[in-house]
Amino acid sequence: MNKTRTLLYGLLFGFILSRSDATSFDAIYEMFMFTDFHLYGVIGSAIAVAAGGFWWLRRESVPASDGAPLALARKTMRPGLVGGSLLFGVGWAISGTCPGTALAQLGQGSLAAIFTITGILLGAWTQGRVSATRST
Repeated sequence: MNKTRTLLYGLLFGFILSRSDATSFDAIYEMFMFTDFHLYGVIGSAIAVAAGGFWWLRRESVPASDGAPLALARKTMRPGLVGGSLLFGVGWAISGTCPGTALAQLGQGSLAAIFTITGILLGAWTQGRVSATRST
């Protein structure tokens, strides 16, 4: 896939996130407080579209970008997965964003997104350092 098409898909994705209110702290807060359920519909729709698209790509035998057959591999449980998942959820609830919506917020000009993205990058860097230390 060429870079221009990838950029256009990313812009479209960010636009959809913005228009669906997925970049709004209030909408995220209301979702986690179970007072507004529209973002559950947005997430469910995204899962349905991805599942349908993946099914179609496999049915049509479209290869992965490296030419290999398209496949999803099962992920194994590893130490830290549950704790990391909980930390991700807490960070999402506190900041009102996840990595995808943080980039969309940045595109909207949100100053808070800079802090969230910095935290995401620092967390990923720290996790990489801890993993490297454990494997040696």
